[in-house]
Amino acid sequence: MIHAFRGEILTTPAPDLVQHYLDGLLVVEDGLVVALGAYADLAGRFGDVPVEPLSGLIVPGFIDTHIHYPQTGRIAAHGQQLLSWLEQHIFPAEKAFASRAHADHVAAFFLDELLRNGTTSALVFATVHEGSVDALFEAALSRNMRIISGKVLMDLGPEGLRDTPEAARGESEALIARWRGRGRLGYAVTPRFALTSSDAQLRVAGDLLAAHGDVMMHTHMAENRGECAAVEARFGAAHYIDAYDRFGLVGPRSLFAHCIHMNDAAMGRMGQAGSAIAFCPTSNLFLGSGLFDLTHADRFGVCVGLGSDVGAGTSFSMLATQGEAYKVCQMRGSVLDPFRALYLATAGGARALGLSDRVGGLQAGQEADFIVLDPGATPLLAMRTQGAGLAEKLFAMQVLGDDRCVARTYIAGILAHSR
Repeated sequence: MIHAFRGEILTTPAPDLVQHYLDGLLVVEDGLVVALGAYADLAGRFGDVPVEPLSGLIVPGFIDTHIHYPQTGRIAAHGQQLLSWLEQHIFPAEKAFASRAHADHVAAFFLDELLRNGTTSALVFATVHEGSVDALFEAALSRNMRIISGKVLMDLGPEGLRDTPEAARGESEALIARWRGRGRLGYAVTPRFALTSSDAQLRVAGDLLAAHGDVMMHTHMAENRGECAAVEARFGAAHYIDAYDRFGLVGPRSLFAHCIHMNDAAMGRMGQAGSAIAFCPTSNLFLGSGLFDLTHADRFGVCVGLGSDVGAGTSFSMLATQGEAYKVCQMRGSVLDPFRALYLATAGGARALGLSDRVGGLQAGQEADFIVLDPGATPLLAMRTQGAGLAEKLFAMQVLGDDRCVARTYIAGILAHSR
């Protein structure tokens, strides 16, 4: 079935490319974009196609490159920095995911919250429990969302969240076999971080990544100075990245969350390997971890996407995350352009996840995941954006906006959420 959507459309399919149509037309067939452009240019070609007018600003669906679904219930947990925060708040919460019923309940709430905030694709941490991945994938499949996840590997984790290298291999292989090729799902080999896995388990992670050319590797790196020091001491590494590199975990299908405390050699290695970074400003500020240096990553050609990192992250809203990324860049002495921020939350995230051919830019042949933003969602936004130009209007929504700005969310051209 072919149909079209008419309204103001904005997309940033490349870092230096802005496509804006004040009166635009997005043509969709069987969930894929057929054409995108000015209504005046396309109306003649698609004159018989049903057209739905949309009021607001149409942009690609947001792509969250790092988020923890089991931590949904611990968002805004007070006190502590990373390692003690995990011990006090997160590990106890994750133990509950041994219950499949609990995992099903949280997964459904989590995915609905993503849709309410305009996030249509995400790279998601589950827990060490195999059933936590099944719960998330089943819920995502029913919503036709593009979700990548995997069983967390942590044989050095606390009691109740500890597996073995053998279980890591067997359960990961079973999950890959069970979910590969279903819907819009993808798998990620997921060691929690270097300190929670033995050398034997990190070798298993490298083996899994090498054996399956269609899976990602998803983990954390260089988030907290104390964590960095502990990793470098345990592994005798010159830098945190060396601990992963020796097990074959640094490559073009690898995404590392945070990467705040990186020297030139480490960032250069990431650029050389084609690995990606999830920039998670709200969690980095909340846990006092530090300020990510986007300019440093750019200098070495490292691909960067935005991550909410809920539950250390303080909002599911990728609009709010863009606003916080701007503030972090300001503290680093650089200015994040609003169009670059939108790119990081859409096509940049797609590139980081190896999905540039599928989502992120509303280009012909890509999946038609998009949202409708309302610049008048609150009285303050309405006042601030009245008569504003495009860049000013977009920036105001990034700084002042949240889930209330998301009027509608479409998955493959089908309405999935309406405010």
